[in-house]
Amino acid sequence: MRIDLHCHSTASDGTDTPAELVRNAAAAGLDVVAVTDHDTTRGYAEAVAALPEGLTLVTGAELSCRVDGVSLHMLAYLFDPEEPALLAERELVRDDRVPRAQAMIAKLNALDVPVTWEQVERIARGGSVGRPHVASALVELGVVPTVDDAFTEKWLADGGRAFVEKHETDPFEAIRLVKGAGGVCVFAHPAAAKRGRTVPESTIAALAAAGLDGIEVDHMDHDEATRARLRGLAAELGLLVTGSSDYHGSRKTVALGAYTTDPEVYGEITRRATGAFPVPGAGGA
Repeated sequence: MRIDLHCHSTASDGTDTPAELVRNAAAAGLDVVAVTDHDTTRGYAEAVAALPEGLTLVTGAELSCRVDGVSLHMLAYLFDPEEPALLAERELVRDDRVPRAQAMIAKLNALDVPVTWEQVERIARGGSVGRPHVASALVELGVVPTVDDAFTEKWLADGGRAFVEKHETDPFEAIRLVKGAGGVCVFAHPAAAKRGRTVPESTIAALAAAGLDGIEVDHMDHDEATRARLRGLAAELGLLVTGSSDYHGSRKTVALGAYTTDPEVYGEITRRATGAFPVPGAGGA
């Protein structure tokens, strides 16, 4: 089985619609794909309706978190999307995205970059607005050659000239909320240092003690030495190890299925989840 547990659609900052995402996942030879848009479940219905026969959909979300001044992302799988406490927290995070993006645009304008809210809104195509959409606007304007080049201290990286903080959930609270909604928690790309500051291993240990289920080890932002170190840490802490593409369509160069999760780990994730269950494809439209 080929299992990719971290993918984004136009419901957040991917460029494939949810329907396109599942069809492209099937075409890429995947058996299981997870839709994990940022702080939203809005892509679920479309993905389920279009799910091809032979492909299983795992519903999830990538939750925006912050601890000790460091941003991190928590992949939540198979939780009840209508559970009130987690739903309220996701809405709180999402509602802060628009004023945050507008504040980043104001900072860029002050740096003589003529980006506009209308441009960013068009790029977002109705999805939850985030930094990648602002970064894409900088690419359109010729300010930077690629989206990755916008995530530097010169522009949009944490602490950068145009960076603006947003509401982010405490990861310990995120674990509590996800567990309360019957879900499973995996720390996304925990050592992706090129994205900004990362948390120390002591924090990962504390998260494990609080109920964290796993860490995403096989990821494009982790080199081989980092993966080996994280595997050792996971073994020491009793955490599951996952691998995922973190696919964003054309917004990033990584392909669907570039990194995958072991079927036994996937099985354990589904066994632990009680809020929702994987959806088998029945030949969608």
